[in-house]
Amino acid sequence: MKTNILPQYKNSAQGQEAEEILRTCVHCGFCTATCPTYQELNDERDGPRGRIYLIKQLLEDGKVTEKTRTHLDRCLTCRSCETTCPSGVQYGRLVDIGRGLVEAQLPREPKERLLRWGLRQVLPYRHRFTPLLRAGQLLRPLLPAPLKTKVPPRRVAKPWPASSHPRVMLALAGCAQPAAAPNTNAAAARVLDRLGITLVEAPKAGCCGAVSYHLSAHQDGLDFMRRNIDAWWPAIEAGAEAIVMTASGCGAMVQEYGHLLRQDPEYADKARRVSELTRDLGAVLLDEDLSKLGPDKGSDKVAFHCPCTLQHAMKQSGVVEQVLRKAGIDLAVTRDRHLCCGSAGTYSILQPKMSQRLLNNKLKALTVDNPDRIVTANIGCQLHLETRSEVPVQHWIELLDR
Repeated sequence: MKTNILPQYKNSAQGQEAEEILRTCVHCGFCTATCPTYQELNDERDGPRGRIYLIKQLLEDGKVTEKTRTHLDRCLTCRSCETTCPSGVQYGRLVDIGRGLVEAQLPREPKERLLRWGLRQVLPYRHRFTPLLRAGQLLRPLLPAPLKTKVPPRRVAKPWPASSHPRVMLALAGCAQPAAAPNTNAAAARVLDRLGITLVEAPKAGCCGAVSYHLSAHQDGLDFMRRNIDAWWPAIEAGAEAIVMTASGCGAMVQEYGHLLRQDPEYADKARRVSELTRDLGAVLLDEDLSKLGPDKGSDKVAFHCPCTLQHAMKQSGVVEQVLRKAGIDLAVTRDRHLCCGSAGTYSILQPKMSQRLLNNKLKALTVDNPDRIVTANIGCQLHLETRSEVPVQHWIELLDR
């Protein structure tokens, strides 16, 4: 694709990156076939190719309209288009750049600004999110039905293993998962313990930065990244083998640290090392001898929902399924696995109508084989699916914690 970027963008690092990405696009349109919003709305501007043109137009004439922002806002950043694209267009990076430019040039309505500010002030901070969630869980019986479904039941974590092994890996507690699904990392620690691996959480590590960064508060997001690097670095220097991700949304973000901080003289090398060490839990287990876990003795049929961040961003499609089959889990047949469930970080809050349409589609696709439960690899997807699911939803690692 030919470009004619304005000097104020062309001379910036983001503008140069955007131009490089734009030039790889041959506008073939293959991406539209796997874009959830294009499939629902059949509008070129609500598909990757159309949004690429909108960003190109912004970079070439500097003008931003509400319509441009509306179509960029509707993007889930699921990155299914990247998996489909024969030219390797890095659409996820481009849409982050485009949204950031739009946000800087076109102020939102006060109500929208307040909502986004509130999300950035609550979700990434565990000590703020947890008490608010606990209050919602306490009042859940009194809440109206539409709101009640959005408050997950309170879950309790089983104990972490007390043993210690020479092999050590790091885990990210994150921001929402410790309160909403505290047993996920605990189950991962117990499973890895049986495989001779000690899993530890760095106390000062927090939100991966995705909430802020994808809401166009890029500097806030980068600050979260730097704090996590500082929290992990002593353990990395001490020989930690990997940073194990039990939430693929966080994993997709942490794998980008090296790229996003590449121009930071203090953190560039450390960020690159952190990204190199980052692995999804499924990839870690696939390399281990799972016979130590013993065969599965249950009879449940399980539908696995592969989050977009796992299959399209982390490029781990099919890995968890291999692990579950090796462990003797009976996997149900599903459809349209490449399409998003509609969670997409804060998307379910900011774009509720489209999110619910995608959720209904996904639940139908996951239950065609009448599974006894649904498992997934990302806390956001887990919470979103269970708001409407008629069967239990949990993290897949809990199936192996037996």
